[in-house]
Parts: sequence; structure tokens; C-alpha cells
Amino acid sequence: MPAYIGHVGATDVGEQPSGDLVDYAALFAATPSPYLVVDPGLVIVGVNAAYCRVTGRTRQELIGQYIFEAFPDNPADPEADGRRNLSASLQRVLTTGRADTMAVQRYDIPVTRQPGSFEERWWSPVNTPVIGPDGKVAWIIHRVEDVTGYVRSRRERRRPEPVDRPGPPPAGLEAELYARAKELERLNEELRRAHARERQVAMTLQEAMLHSPDLARHSNMAVRYLPAIGSLNVCGDWYDAVDLTDGRFFVAVGDVVGHGLEAATVMGMLRSALSAASRAVAGPAQALEVLGLYARSVDGALAATAVTALVDTRSRLVIYSSAGHPPPVLMRPDGTCQLLDQATDPPLGARPTHVPRPQAGSAYHPGDTLVLYTDGLIERRDEDIEKGLQRLTDTLRDCLGQTPDDLADALLERLGVSHGARDDIALIVVGL
Repeated sequence: MPAYIGHVGATDVGEQPSGDLVDYAALFAATPSPYLVVDPGLVIVGVNAAYCRVTGRTRQELIGQYIFEAFPDNPADPEADGRRNLSASLQRVLTTGRADTMAVQRYDIPVTRQPGSFEERWWSPVNTPVIGPDGKVAWIIHRVEDVTGYVRSRRERRRPEPVDRPGPPPAGLEAELYARAKELERLNEELRRAHARERQVAMTLQEAMLHSPDLARHSNMAVRYLPAIGSLNVCGDWYDAVDLTDGRFFVAVGDVVGHGLEAATVMGMLRSALSAASRAVAGPAQALEVLGLYARSVDGALAATAVTALVDTRSRLVIYSSAGHPPPVLMRPDGTCQLLDQATDPPLGARPTHVPRPQAGSAYHPGDTLVLYTDGLIERRDEDIEKGLQRLTDTLRDCLGQTPDDLADALLERLGVSHGARDDIALIVVGL
């Protein structure tokens, strides 16, 4: 679990948990290491006394300021790269949800009593995310150690000998530190580029596995796919749409345990099997029975969940079956939400022997909306799933009347997962 932060600087970011006797605001204020806290927009929301001392600024001068307005690059130094490097580090934290340790960095700071003047400073920064209850980065703690004094002392000790002494002058420690920092920065950049190439390959593979030709024929259907934060943009969740004859079609979502390429490989196998079964059997229950039998022969497929729904536009029925998956939602034009939870069975491969799966149906009317999703959309750590379902239905009612595309985006945004969550997310919104 992420650490709780009470009052950060002058900004109230939450109430201290009941029964917790630790005053985190006092700890933050008293710690001897310089700390500054920014929100996801990189606006300063907290600063401790040590940070004010080391920068010569007051809390009142810093709180509410955009960090790079408070600390711009030194305009007199054409090679200044402190802002660029710090910005890249903070963006990596926001994107990955992980701490980012920077190389030793020269970042001159304004001299408060001499407008337009800057003082040379060297820093060792670490940027650490604080994750909020919604799984997103709520704040970034920017911790710095001022190593300027050490650099300067070594520089003084290593001053060149008088000119009449033979031999080249020894290089200062600051040059050595700077060279090492630049080399570390270069290596880190190469690693990031390699990771980006690997991620692009993974994304191409995922897109190929999730390709659904029938989906393009449904202008009233929207799909969204978001991998877990920190993954290679591949996951074990899937969605699919399968057209049948006479105005009938299947929609399905599923969830394989785990993340990454291994889970994505299992996902591709199960998705293909369900797609084939849906075209060959009578209904959703029989399709999941076939999939369950197949899952027993696939390593990593046990405990996977799935839900599939047959939409019959002739009889205006939604017929569905679930293998341990969160229930789809059928929303009426008046905002009434019905959970399709009358045909739920254990996950795939959970039973040692074959047992027929249940199936249920619900009538729909023109203007209704059908929503299928994986658990990453609604589940939160240390929270009952009923709260997540309630939050989903409340959000659907708030977004009443939107197109499937707009509704899909609104759900991700309002549920706080538009930039990803701790778990993968697949979402289908169907306008009926």
C-alpha cells in the first residue's frame, strides 16, 4: 500500500486515518532532507523547511507555483539542461507510477535578493510517486541532496599547480562527476529506447491478436483496451465481437490471470477459441462450456474469466453467460441500470469435470446500452466489489444520452483509469 501523506506544506491532501498516531505532516516538515511535492500538473503543493533553506525560498513563494516557473533554467548558461532532464524524470514517474533516480545534475537556482542572477548548484535528485486510492499518481515527492559544497571543496583542493610546474593540471571532481552523470544519462536513454522498441513490438502483437473484422461493421459499438501501468502495453484481457446470421451478434470480454507477454499469449488462444465456438454452438452457455474444456489444456488458462452475450436484434433479447466474470450492465434510456448477474458460474477450468453452464436472458428496447468490462475498470484495492459496481452504475447514469464512443471515454475518465490502472482493462459499449 502507498504511504499516507496528511497535510503537505500548506495544502490539505486528506485526513489522517483514524487510530493512526503518527503525525505525518510533522514528520514531513521536520525531516532534514529537502523535499518538495508536486501534483500531476507539476504544481508545487508541499515543501518542507529543509527545501526552503537549501533553495533560499519561502513556502509562500513556492506553494501554488508551476515548478519550472519557480525554478527556470539559467538563461546565462546556453548548455543548461536541468529543466529538460527534471521534466523528463517527472513525466516518467507519471507514466510508469515508479520512482525515478536521476544522475547528478547541475541545476542553477535564482538568487532571491538579486533578480536575474543565478547561483551554480549541483544536485542528486530522486522523484517518487504517491499513489492515490484510484491507482493513479496523486503526487510526486521530489527529494534532492545538494552536493554543491562537496563539488566546490574538491575543486578547491584540486586547483592546478603553478604554471612553472610541468604536466597538465588535474581535472576537478565536478568534471568527473559531470562526466559520469552524462554517461549514466546516456545509458539510461539507450535503455529507454530499447524498452520503447520492445513495447512497440508487444503493441503490434497485441493489436494483431485483438483484431476483430466484425467490429468494423458496428458503428454503434465502442471498445477500449488499457494495459496495467508499468506493463509492456500487453495484457491478458480481451474483447471480441462476432457476427452471426439474421441480425444476431456476440460480444465478449475475458481476463487471463497475470500481465505481460505470457498472459497475452494465453489470451490470444482463449479469445480465438471462444470466437470459433461462438460461431458453431447454439448460445453463450455452450460457447463457454467449449472454452472451459479447452482451457484445461492450456498452461496459464485456469482461473481465467469471461462473459459473453448474444444480442438478438429480431427478438430484442440479450442472452448471456458468465464464467466467474463481473456482470455486464444493461442501462435503460431513463438511467435505470440492470446487472446481468443471473447466469454466473466459476472461472474457466475450475471444475474437474464437465458441468453445463447457466444461461439467462433479458429483453432490451431501442435506446438501451449494454456495457461489458473487465475487473480493472471497477475493482480497487481494499474495497468490496459491490462499491465498484455501484460506482460504475452511478457513473453510467451521470453519462446518460452519450454515444458509445463518448460513453466509453467518459467511463474511463470518471472512474479514474483513463491513463491506466494497476490491472488491465477491456471495455465494450454497445448502443442497442
